[in-house]
Amino acid sequence: MIRICIVEDQTLVRQGLRSMLALAGDMLVVAEAENGEQALTTVPEARPDVLLLDYRMPRLDGLGVLRALSASAQLQGLPLVPTLILTTFDDDELLLTAVQLGAKGYLLKDVALPVLLEAIRTVAGGGRWLQPTLTDQVQRGVEELCLGREAAGDRSIVLTTREQEVLRLMAGGFSNREIAGLTTTTEGTIKGYVSNILSKMGVRDRTRAVLKAVEYRLV
Repeated sequence: MIRICIVEDQTLVRQGLRSMLALAGDMLVVAEAENGEQALTTVPEARPDVLLLDYRMPRLDGLGVLRALSASAQLQGLPLVPTLILTTFDDDELLLTAVQLGAKGYLLKDVALPVLLEAIRTVAGGGRWLQPTLTDQVQRGVEELCLGREAAGDRSIVLTTREQEVLRLMAGGFSNREIAGLTTTTEGTIKGYVSNILSKMGVRDRTRAVLKAVEYRLV
């Protein structure tokens, strides 16, 4: 059985998803959350195989939830639960941001049931699910961001354990101040780590460092 957690603020949508997934035969909804803040405790406790995460929610939106869960997983040395973002908006920028934060897929809420079930099975099996409506340019961007190039695995960038930790948090979208708080150190110290990371990776800013880290499979 594929164990699923649904994070969705609309009760009817949540109930509808639960009812539809019950028809699959190989899926079980083990937990639900009705807002982003609740999700931060519900998801780690439930430990689902797949997270269905609404984008627009009160208190904390889907990207905020994804960012927080990713940071927590990184600090614990655990993988982020395979996550499918659910939204009513066909937004290329949202997709790219969600993928950068670790999402495995992206679905519009009006998707047909067979497509939803296929997407869940795909990400549960370790794959990715990207909407076929993506433009060619965005599709290429996602592939470069998430899949990397085959040649990247042959190159070597040596980072210390703490630099690797800081780099993962940078990839999660956290600022130097936020990273300092999560690692219980000072912002000045984190700035030093970031400077070392940029130097070792041969890049001039954080965005290029994160993109290169994904390309080289460092995060």
